[in-house]
Amino acid sequence: MRLVFAGTPEVAVPALDALLAADRHEVVAVVTRPDAPAGRGRRLVASPVAERAAEAGIEILRPARPRDPDFLARLTEIAPDCCPVVAYGALLPRAALDIPRHGWVNLHFSLLPAWRGAAPVQHAVLAGDEVTGASTFLIEEGLDSGPVYGVLTEQIRPDDTSGDLLTRLALAGAGLLVATMDGIEDGTLVPRPQPPEGVSTAPKLTVEDAAVDWTAPALRVHRQVRACTPAPGAWTVFRGERLKLRQTALAPDRTGLAAGELAAGKQSVHVGTGSHAVELVWVQPQGRKPMRAADWARGVRVAPGERLGA
Repeated sequence: MRLVFAGTPEVAVPALDALLAADRHEVVAVVTRPDAPAGRGRRLVASPVAERAAEAGIEILRPARPRDPDFLARLTEIAPDCCPVVAYGALLPRAALDIPRHGWVNLHFSLLPAWRGAAPVQHAVLAGDEVTGASTFLIEEGLDSGPVYGVLTEQIRPDDTSGDLLTRLALAGAGLLVATMDGIEDGTLVPRPQPPEGVSTAPKLTVEDAAVDWTAPALRVHRQVRACTPAPGAWTVFRGERLKLRQTALAPDRTGLAAGELAAGKQSVHVGTGSHAVELVWVQPQGRKPMRAADWARGVRVAPGERLGA
């Protein structure tokens, strides 16, 4: 099939690579978000998908909005059979959805109808799910509500961050997306409607969502840090400055600390929660690089009774 691939971040690149390597399909163009400012100089930088497409010599479409007439006209000229999508980052209007004869097929990183939305992996980790997965589905105008072609499952490990889990799902999901394209082409795959039960939503996590509430139970705090790693990054406040929490560990043997209270030893740092303590493993002070929590505590000379939090 002639394919136009839509995607933007690094997590979409494995799927693009898999489709480029597929003998049965030809990726003739990619659709991605416009170049965006990045870094201290705020210079415009192409998306990871655009960079990979440039390496492969593929046409790159960067519409400011997918409803732009010039974009719709060019997509019509290309006449793709199908448009596979991975984390494109913009809503597609009906005028765009109707162009490819097999529609737009999204690779979504959850077991639909669970965790529809922009941050399915983060919410799965935050909720304490033990199993998640990926689904391919036909895009409709609703939020991730279209009929499903295929699924795969993936266990969530006890210390998985969102980044860890998303990396595995992106690699496994790339194979699922190619298999879905194969099945659509030969007519062996028919999408099935999502069940009405089990629907949950996964909106993007904000910086405010990543602020740790030390009165919450230790398990909740640990899940929050894992869910917000690498982005938006869990954080707290120490001596009036923001302190990012890069890695924590559960420490059920430590009790007796008030919520947010620090206990710094030579090799470890513990902090109280609404239940038992958690251990701080890696932190990142404001304006500095990540470091071991024990090294940070020695540097700032944590005093007895000092606390984290506003």
